[in-house]
Amino acid sequence: MTSGTSRPARASRAGSTPAEVPQEGHRYAARLVVLVPVLWTLGLGAWGLSRQDSVWRDEAATWQVALRSTGEIWHMLGNVDAVHGLYYLLMHGLFEVFGAGTTTLRLPSVLAVAVAAGCVAAIARRLTPGRAGAWAGIGAGTALGLLPAVQFQLQEGRPYALVAAGAGLSTLLLVGRLETGPDGRRGRARWWAYGVIVLVCALLNWLSLLVLPAHAATLWWVRAGRPVLLRWALASAGAVLGALPLVLFSRTQSGQVSWIPPLTWSMLIGPAILLAIGAVGALLDRPRAGSHGRPHDRPRDRRPSVAAVGLPLLVVPFVALAGLSLVQPLFLDRYVLFSMLGLALLIGAALGAGVRAAARRSSLAAALVVPVAITGALLAMLPLELGKRAPASRVDDVLAVADAVARLKGAGDAVLYVPAARRDTALVSPRDFAGLADIALVRSPAASGTLKGVEGEDPARLRAAMLAHRRILLVTDAAKNAKPSGAERDRVKAAVLREHFVAVADRQVRGRRVTVYEQRADAR
Repeated sequence: MTSGTSRPARASRAGSTPAEVPQEGHRYAARLVVLVPVLWTLGLGAWGLSRQDSVWRDEAATWQVALRSTGEIWHMLGNVDAVHGLYYLLMHGLFEVFGAGTTTLRLPSVLAVAVAAGCVAAIARRLTPGRAGAWAGIGAGTALGLLPAVQFQLQEGRPYALVAAGAGLSTLLLVGRLETGPDGRRGRARWWAYGVIVLVCALLNWLSLLVLPAHAATLWWVRAGRPVLLRWALASAGAVLGALPLVLFSRTQSGQVSWIPPLTWSMLIGPAILLAIGAVGALLDRPRAGSHGRPHDRPRDRRPSVAAVGLPLLVVPFVALAGLSLVQPLFLDRYVLFSMLGLALLIGAALGAGVRAAARRSSLAAALVVPVAITGALLAMLPLELGKRAPASRVDDVLAVADAVARLKGAGDAVLYVPAARRDTALVSPRDFAGLADIALVRSPAASGTLKGVEGEDPARLRAAMLAHRRILLVTDAAKNAKPSGAERDRVKAAVLREHFVAVADRQVRGRRVTVYEQRADAR
């Protein structure tokens, strides 16, 4: 009798009952599965983050808008880039607090991909049966940061990594609801969170709404019950309705994407390869594919397979974007970067299958499958990883040409840009252009609510302004990147420089070019 009461007392003093100890250990193991990919991704993101202090034209748009006041940003969004409005306001706040720089510009993307990696790891662990679940989670989470498309956006000052993080969080919430059902106050709160996250992603880039048909395909695959379907539909409808004004308004600015080429079969080769890799992972997950349990099963037994979540997340956004591109060209892989979470999940499923197969031989072999695979992938992709962290990985570098301008300019010089969008280098690094007269500009980008400002269209005025200066610096694209400009004012610039000036210095650096023209003596 005495001994029967003393044992529970000792367990209580230890802080937990024997039944609670495995649960606590399971909780710590689950956290470790998430923590490893998060730290791994943060390390990949911190590695070469500044890219040798280079910033290319897409990031320059973020930089120059973030430097504007909130009022100037709102003014601009009424004319251009409304689709990225929330992101610009976020970056404006970060620049205000931490200052403008490559770290402030890119660190949000690094943190976002780390969050996405943690979500992928958690999903793969939860949906992979047995001890292989932990390894599948670690494998999926670490694989995400190694995917080429993710490597590019990992250190990019644009919103696509943030959208991927939101897609990871919303998918994790969906999986949780499929496991536990929709009931209870806590369940309703999580459906609210799901809708809010989807809405925020849509405000960052409304093409992120393509995650919803992917989630719908998952719900169909697992034959989700009516309560789950109803709550998902309500949360999704709320997100779509919240984003609808932005979608409709941004369509009035569709000229921004007029440069995207029409969809061709060759553009589908890369996605097709990714889909094939994902299909292999789905086949290896086949023992659980489509299993959704029976009505009397415990909630933990009603979880979907990795394939049921990962394959739709990989396939549906690409297919939907290709369909939209038949109406208006929009096929850029960064618009559906979040689909790479599906590929990472399926890679994790394949690694989990490898762990299960190796475990039949020895526990040591099973423990080595994921570390060896990830290490091999890291080493095999090392040239690509180094390339993504070099300035040459982008089309150009606005900071490099700004430095060249600072070295070449002189007192009383003027500056011209062909096309006008190349003014971004002066907007990102105004100190290097201090003292130069921007003779074609009639309204600044901030005052006009545009990205590149408004240049005068009067040829006579532009010609007179150019001839009033002895030296003019022309900032344009390097020869390999240059495309003919269709603007009449740019043809006037070229004609006056050709007829009345002679080039005395020329620098081509990282995709941009600055040429110094000096007026001929007979033209003065």
